[in-house]
Amino acid sequence: MLNDTAFIDGFSEQLTEDYRLAKSYVRDIPTQALVYIRSFTHKLASQLATPHGLIFSSPNLYDRIEQLHSARLIDPTIVRALHRLRSDGNRGAHPEKYHLTQAQLVTIAEKSITNILRVVEKLYPVVHQHVAPGYTFEPFDSFAGRDLCYRAVMNNDAEAQYLVGMSLKAKGLMLQGQEQALAQDSDASSAQSKLSTKGEYSTAAEAFAQAGYWFTLASQQHQAAIFEHGVSLLHGYCGEVNLSEGEQLIAQAADSGIVEAQALQGFFYLVGSDQFEVDLAQAERLLTLAANAENAEAMSNLGVLYYQAQQFENAFLWINKAAQAGYPNAQYHLALMLADGLGCSSDLAASEQWMLEAAEQGQVDAMLHCGSHILHDDNASQQQRVKAEGYLHQAIKYGHNVTAMIELSVALADGILGRIDVVQAAYLLTLAKAHANDEQLAVIEPLWQSLAMQIDSVIELNPSDDEMIALQQAKLLLG
Repeated sequence: MLNDTAFIDGFSEQLTEDYRLAKSYVRDIPTQALVYIRSFTHKLASQLATPHGLIFSSPNLYDRIEQLHSARLIDPTIVRALHRLRSDGNRGAHPEKYHLTQAQLVTIAEKSITNILRVVEKLYPVVHQHVAPGYTFEPFDSFAGRDLCYRAVMNNDAEAQYLVGMSLKAKGLMLQGQEQALAQDSDASSAQSKLSTKGEYSTAAEAFAQAGYWFTLASQQHQAAIFEHGVSLLHGYCGEVNLSEGEQLIAQAADSGIVEAQALQGFFYLVGSDQFEVDLAQAERLLTLAANAENAEAMSNLGVLYYQAQQFENAFLWINKAAQAGYPNAQYHLALMLADGLGCSSDLAASEQWMLEAAEQGQVDAMLHCGSHILHDDNASQQQRVKAEGYLHQAIKYGHNVTAMIELSVALADGILGRIDVVQAAYLLTLAKAHANDEQLAVIEPLWQSLAMQIDSVIELNPSDDEMIALQQAKLLLG
């Protein structure tokens, strides 16, 4: 019986290599597996259009899938499946935007491989006029990483060096997220001990330094590595930050057609940078190129460009596409536009749905919005309040959001969450005070005094020994 790779090859030889590479990288480099899944979906869309003479009106994959649907070449089930593959593929390009762990990325990549096979099974009769043949699925392996390392070191293979760098960069981003969260741990040594158990690279800096080393080597022959080498210089992966050289390398990569470089250089022109002054015409040109190549961040920034120019219909078009691509920042801004009816008809139900979608994907402003909304809703259930607490904790963890700290402190002090925890309330107010601006400090001060009075009042009631210890700890935090 056929194995799964031979099954794909029998459906279309043009798709086999992307499938093979995607599957081989699932366990070791899931971000790269997802990039190949996105490429597979692009090619599949083209193959579905070609026999029917359908000429796509847009290079954007979302538009192409919708055009296939409008032409009745695929049914709604296939449409949803292709959009799922497209969305998951986009996550590989920017895992840090989604706060995804390595394990979560592996899970997404594995499911995407399964989804590819299901889509091909359903499309087989459409393309070949007979049912799909049977096949067996060969298990995922973990040999790709070792093979890449061998090729990178022994063969001086630029592609392998680039991919090793990408794997290390992904690990660095994961560790960086952990470090930012653990930075709020009052016991720094405890935080470091937790990090040291996370694998070969105990800190983000170590993983980034290794990534930068491999990008430097690969950049001698590999265009995408030139972009990543530029990024590593911008962020100082290997030590000192070098903005001028980093931005020049990114511009070089953009000129050679690297989509991620076009997206980033477009952003430089949008907001200004070390080497590039604001140039909205150039920003629009580069962001459009990257957006049409399905770069979700470029779609979102193109929407921002049009929003700032008060071209709200164009802004809505691109922010909607970025949101549909699964980009959390775009989902949040789409929710705001739908609520206000900017560039679209006002739709509060859709606005709330997109806000929840953004919150579920870790967008800090959306988590704050949803968490605060629930806490101020007198009819919210206890289950919803638990969800609100989780949102606010995440907003604090990933965004050091002072408003979230204040909201959660008040909720814990007032028993809104079904319990009173003055120690945690005092800790959160202390944390908020350390990060607050003048306006926020003006809000914190009366809350600080009120909580201190609340603690003193309870102490006067002669609580139990355990309660007294907690109250004294809270009082110590407030000073």
